[in-house]
Amino acid sequence: MEKKEQFVRFDWAMKRLLRNKADYVVVEGLITTLLGKTITIKKLLESESNQDSEEAKQNRVDLLAEDETGALYLVEVQNETEFAYFQRMLFGTSKLVTEYINRGQGYENIRKVYSINIVYFNLGQGKDIVYHGKTEFRGIHDGDILQLSPFQKQKFDVDAVSDLYPEYFILKANDFNRWSKEPIEQWLYVLSTGDIPEDADAPGLSAARQRMRLACMTKAELNAYYRHLDNVVILRDNITTARGEGRAEGRAEGRAEGRAEGRAEGRAEGRAEERLENARKMKQLQVNASVISQVTGLSEAEIAAL
Repeated sequence: MEKKEQFVRFDWAMKRLLRNKADYVVVEGLITTLLGKTITIKKLLESESNQDSEEAKQNRVDLLAEDETGALYLVEVQNETEFAYFQRMLFGTSKLVTEYINRGQGYENIRKVYSINIVYFNLGQGKDIVYHGKTEFRGIHDGDILQLSPFQKQKFDVDAVSDLYPEYFILKANDFNRWSKEPIEQWLYVLSTGDIPEDADAPGLSAARQRMRLACMTKAELNAYYRHLDNVVILRDNITTARGEGRAEGRAEGRAEGRAEGRAEGRAEGRAEERLENARKMKQLQVNASVISQVTGLSEAEIAAL
């Protein structure tokens, strides 16, 4: 039986294997699939995770690229749960906006930024696997979207205000294992499983099959890659353990709270029944209703109904 070919995870490939110009086609394919238009990467730019001092256990991988039009693409992989990840996405794009404009330049020189985030944890609450966010200005009275003037469209060479602002893509790659003919679902399958089927035809995946094969790696690269996998497994186990402990603590707290609430409710019901029983006895002794009300706290209407 023929042995199935194995491939490296995409986060590792971005960090170590897809740095040469001949390999840009893989990342271009992912970006093209998301944007719905063909892009060509001009060069990779320096980013925090590109630096040689990066630790092997770094849970974040990012790749910063520039296309032929000057637009910037920040591709980021996050393996570890981070509750403030939405804010970090905002920080990342804001930093690029300010870093890639020269002092004294007009605001019309601000570059378009795309933030592409591949997350292997449950970010927020939602049922979809891919989310797209962009900035629009909507009227609070009529609900219309604020548009560019004809002069602005010509000057900036875009069609909408949202084209001037950063755009965000979130790919929720954890546990997606359904193969499909849809390009974006093919990419999610590859990101989640690390497998690239032979019939993969989404942009970039054919090239990925050639460049991300384990068989093409040196012994040193393989050793480093397996250490990376070990770190990912440990990280996933830590997350799973933390979630399990959190659920267990929550159930224990819930049971304790339930018992406490039950005891409190029981005591309250017991006191209420005691007041009713005392009121009945006093009523049988023909005690005045106003006196019974003062002693038991019941209203005279409640006493009359006994």
